[in-house]
Amino acid sequence: MLLAINGTGIAIAASSGPKLWLLGLLLLAIAASFAAERVLPYREDWNTPHDDDRRDAAHAAVNETLTLASVAALPVLTAVASIDGVWPHDWPFVLQVFAAVLVADLGITLVHLASHKVPALWRLHAVHHSVKRAYGFNGLMKHPLHQTLETAAGVAPLVLLGLPTNVAYALALCVAVQLLLQHSNVDYRVGRLRVMLALNQAHRFHHLKWAGIGDVNFGLFTLLWDHVLGTYSYDPERRFSSDDLGMAAKPHYPNGYLAQLAEPFRSSGGCAADEPERKTLAEHKTDPAPR
Repeated sequence: MLLAINGTGIAIAASSGPKLWLLGLLLLAIAASFAAERVLPYREDWNTPHDDDRRDAAHAAVNETLTLASVAALPVLTAVASIDGVWPHDWPFVLQVFAAVLVADLGITLVHLASHKVPALWRLHAVHHSVKRAYGFNGLMKHPLHQTLETAAGVAPLVLLGLPTNVAYALALCVAVQLLLQHSNVDYRVGRLRVMLALNQAHRFHHLKWAGIGDVNFGLFTLLWDHVLGTYSYDPERRFSSDDLGMAAKPHYPNGYLAQLAEPFRSSGGCAADEPERKTLAEHKTDPAPR
């Protein structure tokens, strides 16, 4: 996925050929992700829908459409807002994509971190944390307003730098592939790279349902910024089940798509007013604080 799918996507984006091939490549990535979950699942029960398959498909369709719309709008945005002469057009194309990934990763990580600290943002982000299993489509299971905020934070600096449209095409595919990998129910291992790549081994800790304990590993592509911010966490002995996921303070979060769109704007959509003090993973024993 990281080398073959992304590598092929970068080659297509760099070429003069039709970019619609990228959509076919994305469909191939989704099919490969779902097939791998059947061949080598982390948990067999996470391959069974928890009354969430249609809802997650709706989230994926809406949020991928938003991503495509943002890519389509980039030429106009860069023409209006970019600073001339900043983007390194003379770099090899693959290095331009890597640079875009690192810049976008920083912006998305900071908004993601803020979404766990600022109540108004948490209302929107809570939709994503209501999941009770980790599998490929979880990455796109987000409130569209929060998806827009994260995308804006990742893309706005790139627009100012004059991001070329073909680099944006490659970046959009890399984001989609990363979301599949990050939430995948595949028991794959990356060895020591787990401390730097924001893949499912580390990201499962982010979905622990207790406040403080789940406030870790915010990066989309890398864990670089988590190391800088002091929010990196990993325990090689930890195993996960559905009982560990979700939100301890909101175990009955609405499950339907339209209900989840509305919940952030209801009185019940905020954090618990009397939420106990947050704890770290090391401090957590038997009495975790609810999120």
